[in-house]
Amino acid sequence: MGNFEQIAWLPLCAGVTIAGLALAFLAFRRRGAAAGMRVTAWALLPVAAYLTGALQALWTIGTTVVGFVTSLVFNPAVWAGVAVAGLSVVLFVVSGVMRGRRLSLGRRKKSKDDAAPPAQGAAARPAAAAGRPQKPAVAPKPAAKSDDDFSDIEELLKRRGIS
Repeated sequence: MGNFEQIAWLPLCAGVTIAGLALAFLAFRRRGAAAGMRVTAWALLPVAAYLTGALQALWTIGTTVVGFVTSLVFNPAVWAGVAVAGLSVVLFVVSGVMRGRRLSLGRRKKSKDDAAPPAQGAAARPAAAAGRPQKPAVAPKPAAKSDDDFSDIEELLKRRGIS
């Protein structure tokens, strides 16, 4: 924070504002009142930042960010931390993909089990499944040699309940 007091901030901010107001005058004459007011609003911000003390806060934030970036670039331990964070992100993504596949495979297996007719009678079914309406099992018809080329597809669609 020692550097902040060494810089003559008021003349610097006043100079930037005066230059901005000159540009605002030109914008007002060339492009109209709306453009002139917008440039004037931007031109007044440096003096406003100086008078409110926001300039010192912005200076502190800027020096902190620059210090962090320079320590990041020149410190191998920080790069190791970045690599470990990257590995963590990769592991999260991969585990999410694997978990999603496992859940979808479980759903597929469950739906195949539900669609398959029970080998035993209705008495062997669990009580929860007894309340559900059962689809009649479609017995595959023996395909005749004289059927057209689409008979296999029609048979497959009928087995899936699509007609």
